[in-house]
Amino acid sequence: MESDLSLGKRHREVGGLLGVTVSRADFLNQELSGKAGDSVPLYGLRTFADLFTDRQVTALTTFSDLLVEVRKQVIEDAMAAGLADDGVRLRDGGKGASAYADAVVTYLGFVVDKCADYCSSICTWHRSGEKVRNTFARQAIAMNWDYAEVNPFSSSSGSWNSMLSWVFKAISHLPADGCADVRQKDARARVRESSDATISTDPPYYDNICYADISDFFYVWLRRNLADIWPEECATLLTPKADEMIANTHRSASKKKAEEHFESGIAKFMQELSVKQSSKVPATIYYAYKATETTEDGKMRSTGWDTFLQAVVDAGFQVTATWPLRTELATRPNALNANALASSIVLACRPRPRSSAPASRSEFVAALLSELRKTIEHLQSGTIAPVDLPQSSIGPGIKVFSGYAKVVEADGSSMPVSDALTIINETLDKILHGEDSDLDEETRFAHTWYSQYGFEPGPFGDADSIARARNTAIKSVIEAGIGESSEGKFRILKRSELDPKWDPPSDSRVVAWTALQHLVKRLQESESRAAALLERLVEVRDSARELAYLLHKIASDKEWVEEAFVYNGLISAWTVLKAKWHYGEQLAAKFEET
Repeated sequence: MESDLSLGKRHREVGGLLGVTVSRADFLNQELSGKAGDSVPLYGLRTFADLFTDRQVTALTTFSDLLVEVRKQVIEDAMAAGLADDGVRLRDGGKGASAYADAVVTYLGFVVDKCADYCSSICTWHRSGEKVRNTFARQAIAMNWDYAEVNPFSSSSGSWNSMLSWVFKAISHLPADGCADVRQKDARARVRESSDATISTDPPYYDNICYADISDFFYVWLRRNLADIWPEECATLLTPKADEMIANTHRSASKKKAEEHFESGIAKFMQELSVKQSSKVPATIYYAYKATETTEDGKMRSTGWDTFLQAVVDAGFQVTATWPLRTELATRPNALNANALASSIVLACRPRPRSSAPASRSEFVAALLSELRKTIEHLQSGTIAPVDLPQSSIGPGIKVFSGYAKVVEADGSSMPVSDALTIINETLDKILHGEDSDLDEETRFAHTWYSQYGFEPGPFGDADSIARARNTAIKSVIEAGIGESSEGKFRILKRSELDPKWDPPSDSRVVAWTALQHLVKRLQESESRAAALLERLVEVRDSARELAYLLHKIASDKEWVEEAFVYNGLISAWTVLKAKWHYGEQLAAKFEET
């Protein structure tokens, strides 16, 4: 029964009907292992060959076989165009017809790899794009029961022409002049052999992604197609894994040993980096790490970043600047209808001055509050998505922490990075919960009520107490269009209950809460309607944006997914909405001129 249910067997049976010979795909008979072998082997897909139908293997191996003929043809065409053939291969520094052909075939090998990504039985349907979604929609090979298949000879997504176009676009953006020295080796060894170097690195994410395991999917095709051109790079049957700097329990005897492998490795790497990094420029380190775990004392912490940032500080580095960069697609699977990170953060690191003084815990907290308040204002002015805000604040917080020789606790011990991150998050919460904001009184009331009751009704007595504490009255809150009271209860109006014809200039009392809720409602209808309203919110425009961040924080903490999603969406669209209203102003000006 198990044999009959095997998808791999089903694929081979279909292949037999098509007359496919198994020998053509021998290179795919390597077994899936590690993280790549977690899911699909349970369903009979044990080798790379099992991930493809034989029809797909036929197409991909045919494209691969043609690369040999392509190389011969490129050499002939290059020579006919006047490029001499000195017989020196590209890997040996050649610049003649043979080297040129090696380069062309290398790029075409990348095209085959991209085709493989879109031409396997793991591919699914991309709902929003109405097209095939590639194998690696996530950083894993995930089992699915109903795959989508492309026609490689069409002009649609996943076809040869489509993948060729993407590779061409990438090549066209590469520097066309100069020569780079590119070496494939352990990053620690590469840094060790360098001196006065400028280093930019995106370190592994602890145990989040097993890069080597999943890269084998592409490597088996590259090795088949490019081993003659790049023999040293394709010398092994699968990618090297033993020294990979991640906490991989698949290759370690226990979770503890996996963690020790990563932690000791990253510490040694940062020590090497601090010695070899040029003093003229900062080292730049990228990160986008959201995962957290709960410790025994109930505190939330991110193990990967505890470890990595501790290594940065222990190596004698000071974080001198941070920048959020938008790097992620909004249409990737884990971002659809979710609060997924959209940005990566760049840390700029320089050696900590020898003159740096220690600080007490209270001095660190005071300096942190001042720095984070300025940072949050700056990030919000740039309309960074709320879901990215806590992540973006780690850098400025560690900048303060790493500027001291050490932060001394009351008992005389040095504060570890894990405790510093906890303080950074607590300080961020204080700022994001509006304790020092300049919102109007009615909005501050609504913000507090929302954090306790959301849009559900609550006792009028509680509402009255909160209103008095916020220096306002329930009557003023109701007149501002925020909520209503009846039968001893108070509640905030839902967005579906708001007046669709509401116009700010005609309202005698426009507050940030009402403005924000109307903006969210209009954006759900169309960007144009939201942009038109944003243009008319002259006095409370900035306050409404600030409030969106505060409400997103509350909704995220309480796991109100839909609520968090709408506020995150509004901030993400803020720049687009501003552009639309500026464009409308320009059109109006031109209309008046004519």
